[in-house]
Amino acid sequence: MITETIRKFVGRLFAPASRGPLRIARDKHGIDRRNVSRHAIKVCEVLRQHGYEAYIVGGAVRDLIVGLEPKDFDVATNATPEQIRPLFRRARIIGRRFQLVHVVFGQEIIETSTFRAPASEDQETDEHGRILRDNVFGTHEEDAARRDFTMNALYYDPHNEEVIDFHNGVADLKKRQVRIIGDPVKRYREDPVRMLRAVRFAAKLNGTIDLATRQPIGTMADLIENVPASRLFDEMLKLLTCGHAMDCLRQLRADGLHKGLLPLLDVVLEQPGGENFVELALERTDARVRSGKTISPSFLFAALLWQQVDVRWKQLRAQGEHTIPALSQAADSVLDEQTEKLAIQRRFSSDMREIWFMQPRFERRMGKSIFRMIEQPRFRAACDFLQLRAAAGEFDSVLAQWWMDLANADDVARADMVEEIARQPRDAGEAPAAPRKRRRPRRSSPRGAPSAD
Repeated sequence: MITETIRKFVGRLFAPASRGPLRIARDKHGIDRRNVSRHAIKVCEVLRQHGYEAYIVGGAVRDLIVGLEPKDFDVATNATPEQIRPLFRRARIIGRRFQLVHVVFGQEIIETSTFRAPASEDQETDEHGRILRDNVFGTHEEDAARRDFTMNALYYDPHNEEVIDFHNGVADLKKRQVRIIGDPVKRYREDPVRMLRAVRFAAKLNGTIDLATRQPIGTMADLIENVPASRLFDEMLKLLTCGHAMDCLRQLRADGLHKGLLPLLDVVLEQPGGENFVELALERTDARVRSGKTISPSFLFAALLWQQVDVRWKQLRAQGEHTIPALSQAADSVLDEQTEKLAIQRRFSSDMREIWFMQPRFERRMGKSIFRMIEQPRFRAACDFLQLRAAAGEFDSVLAQWWMDLANADDVARADMVEEIARQPRDAGEAPAAPRKRRRPRRSSPRGAPSAD
């Protein structure tokens, strides 16, 4: 027995050490510290000064390595939310599924989370395996294991400028390959949104999805329908504003994922001119994203659903309904159908309706109505939408350009443009202005005569 004990001890002594994470130096990963948010670095420094580990993590590290500008910066640490919050002047604990801390620096929020443990058998899930509550803290290594894809399980240490890589994420990133961590079927059941994220990352990086990662998506696409509509809306918005929206939509359709997101997409793309209109809208959106300009979610979804609204609008008008009531009914029916799957926020749907309802008004240029149009809050967005319709051949391009010139002009130039239109003979398609009626002077009654009342 003593011999066996000695043998085991010697075996442990000379056994190869367990392989730890790769620690990649600056000259290998290429991240320039000057491109990292100074507020994210500050959060890491403060936590480090108080004896905690802290790293910039996830999408920011991924984007910095491939030369993209991150939209936001997250920090991961072994400090708990209750330990993090007192260290910063403006910080609040948020979250139900998993608590984390928002550290606020003016307009920038640094989302700071505690290392999480991987999913366990006793965690609360729905009947399909989707995790409903995930509030278990873990170690640094466990936190890396529970992240979705290898390229998102990267940690940047601003102190020594190393990237810590547990799952060969940097190698996958260099190959532009999206690879899930762990068993794909199990990971997709835990969170079906990961299937959408795989498509988005592959399109954003102009890369591919690893075969094992992609294979189960076609058979598991129906799980998307079990995800809360508000979360689907957030993920869909990220997908449409990633700079490669049309590629994402085509991939979603190829994998059957769009049925839980945009059930009208098949109908839209199969209509004459439908794909052309959507492609034009998303190409212009992609161009704005790549040039660093802001994107309006209202405009995006208004463009994505317009073809279906337009078809129903024309059908109702053919049945004898008046223009605006017909458009209102068409918009309501499409939005009601879409909201069942995708929780478009009320403020966005309200803006979408305004953009749609201004389209018939562009067909007429008449006096005071032009100035009333200009005063509308969504006038500029509606003008941009009109340009899109003109590019797709739905509207006269010359008239659309006149409205855009009006939108870009100052007050004096606008007055001149409207006055010039008033002097020109009316086009056949534009209704003539109604003649002004001269008021007849009121006859005064003789003093003392009874009134007509």
